[in-house]
Amino acid sequence: MSKPQHVLDPLERLSEVLFGLIMALTFTGSLSVASAGREEVRTMLIGAIGCNLAWGIVDGVMYLLFNVITRARELNTLKSMRAAADPDAGRQILAEAMPPLVASVLRASDLERLRQELLAARELPARALPNREDLRGAVGVLLLVFLSTFPLVIPFFFIDAPRPALRVSNAVAVAMLFLTGHQLGKYAKYHAIRLGLMMVAIGIVLVGLTIALGG
Repeated sequence: MSKPQHVLDPLERLSEVLFGLIMALTFTGSLSVASAGREEVRTMLIGAIGCNLAWGIVDGVMYLLFNVITRARELNTLKSMRAAADPDAGRQILAEAMPPLVASVLRASDLERLRQELLAARELPARALPNREDLRGAVGVLLLVFLSTFPLVIPFFFIDAPRPALRVSNAVAVAMLFLTGHQLGKYAKYHAIRLGLMMVAIGIVLVGLTIALGG
């Protein structure tokens, strides 16, 4: 039995979680525990949840748009290659559409074989349109950004005093930043622990800058 394929790759999933964490931290980090009361905590919670929901929607729409634009570019490349005046022009169009490193190691015979296979492919669609996988991916992006808020705000629902609640929230945030960096390190086959610690430091700096700039 084959494994189910994920719509979002690991880098996309971890990036969205990281983005949601940093956005939520800008709200929890701006809370002044010295003067915060129930109303201030409530305002912070509404802001954090509402902001991440809004940005989750924006990110989901941008993900959908990016996929459609990418598919449209690929479709136009194939159409241009098929309409090329001669094989040399077709191979040039194909090479320009590839990542430079990949194109640099391919010989003319390799490009020609790929060109012939693409020319033999089924009829191309008239235009690029969103499909079910795009919609699933967009919903996945929304949920990752939105749900990553809750580990940071849950302590404020169960701990009445703002100071200990903020300490627990910050501890959860540091742990999540570390785990996100650790997973990115494993994905990149880099030093996972080192990248986890780097992600904690980067996250703290980004949150500080965001708060300082009024974010």
